[in-house]
Amino acid sequence: MSYPSLEPRFIVVEGAIGAGKTTLARMLGKHYDARLELEKDEENPFIANFYKNRASTAFQTQIFFLMNRYHQYMKLAQRELFNSVVLTDFLFQRDRVFASINLKGHDLALYEQIYKLVENKVPKPDLVIFLQASTSVLMERIQKRGRSYENQIDAGYLDEVNRSLSSFFFYYSETPLLVINTDEFNFVEEKKAFQELINKINDHRIGREYFNPLGS
Repeated sequence: MSYPSLEPRFIVVEGAIGAGKTTLARMLGKHYDARLELEKDEENPFIANFYKNRASTAFQTQIFFLMNRYHQYMKLAQRELFNSVVLTDFLFQRDRVFASINLKGHDLALYEQIYKLVENKVPKPDLVIFLQASTSVLMERIQKRGRSYENQIDAGYLDEVNRSLSSFFFYYSETPLLVINTDEFNFVEEKKAFQELINKINDHRIGREYFNPLGS
């Protein structure tokens, strides 16, 4: 049986904070000569205060992220998304996962109302790549990259995010899904593993698959 070529395709790379989403998205973007639409955490004016005291600006932080991500996805759709390979480092639904952690009561109920108004309008990816990593590995990576607004992240919150995303993707079935555990290797240093991933992406068509590079 012959399959159509990869292009056109909309690929999303996902994972917890520090999983390597942006790094992998950039590498895949270069390989496929794709258009990149990257998450813009640093543009959220509430994010620094959020990590210092989550309760103080949780609602503002989530609403800003929700609307910003919505506009990014809609911009992709308006630019003839399916005429070229497009890569993003965030799934639109991820915002709802974070909201379920950070918001309570009336704030969460209001968020849900807004979310439901926009969720069906955003384009769905052809493939989602979920990067798994243990919380300890995520903390090491966050500390190593040294972003000032992430210095306040505590291990307890990061572990909750990590577990929530893993749970979300355990039940995820909206699009083809490729799950990768990145604890033991990284694609920047292991070129052979990266090429194996490219082959897997080109072959993956339906359902869920787990990717483990040879020798990892």
